[in-house]
Amino acid sequence: MIYGQLSTFHFFNCQFIIMSDIILRTTNLGKRYKNRWAAQDINLEVHRGDVFGFLGPNGAGKSTSIRMILSLIKPTTGKVELFGHDLFQKRELALQDVAGIVEKPDFYLYLSAYRNMQIAGSLTLGKTPADKKIMETLDIVGLTDRALDKVKTFSHGMKQRLGIAQALLCDPQLIMLDEPTNGLDPQGMKEVRELIVRLTTERGITVFLSSHLLNEVEQVATRMAIINKGKMLVQGSVEELLKANADKVLFNVEPIKKTLVVLRAIKSVSEISQTEEGIVAKVNPKNIPSVINELVKAKCKVFSVQPKHSLEEYFLEVTNES
Repeated sequence: MIYGQLSTFHFFNCQFIIMSDIILRTTNLGKRYKNRWAAQDINLEVHRGDVFGFLGPNGAGKSTSIRMILSLIKPTTGKVELFGHDLFQKRELALQDVAGIVEKPDFYLYLSAYRNMQIAGSLTLGKTPADKKIMETLDIVGLTDRALDKVKTFSHGMKQRLGIAQALLCDPQLIMLDEPTNGLDPQGMKEVRELIVRLTTERGITVFLSSHLLNEVEQVATRMAIINKGKMLVQGSVEELLKANADKVLFNVEPIKKTLVVLRAIKSVSEISQTEEGIVAKVNPKNIPSVINELVKAKCKVFSVQPKHSLEEYFLEVTNES
């Protein structure tokens, strides 16, 4: 295998191999620096076709974990399996279908996007990729009309998409993205988010997405893991994990004290608490209309009722307990 490195880009020559549904597995993976664990007991399972959200606050250990998975730093403990191959025993086989972007992408700013692709391709594949391959890859990320423009004229979002295009030159089955929307404006975030979805749905590429921007991940992820203070807290289907809070709703009402009395008298309402946002309670969605009706009859003003089962709510609940 020939592999190359360009600044913060890391690419691995790719071949198609049919393996099991779990294409990435880590077991008790950890990295220790003197007396501090940057990551400890990380046990991940990424399935083929996932958009896997790897979530945690800044400094939680996400980048350290990704660097270990990509063999950029040596773990203190544990093992990594990629496509059924042990990373530390069969490194070339393990990494041959993997591409990754760690931190922000860097380029030769005075050269065109096309020329940057040629250089990246020669490092990745050991030869300059064909013109057709470069243009097809730029088309995937929506940059064909800017192929001959110097990268220094690109927005941050366009550079991020160009970085992903470079990673796609080797036709990977798994692409690992470390904070791909960090520092982007809303339009740039939207472009990268839509690209991630296209990579999975149209190209069949599994995406491992590290981020602390919960709203972005919630819109694209199918499965996720949450890490905090170097330790993994939960892992599973986004839909299943969020079901735990599916019946929690936020009441924006007045007056608060009277509303609390009314809600506590309704049998279908439980786990009532007052927050800075309003009143949070557990209510089966089918009972919400009748609960609102009771509040209105009691002359309470109901301004809004909204679900509280967002990824942000779940994340805060999990990380606050850790």
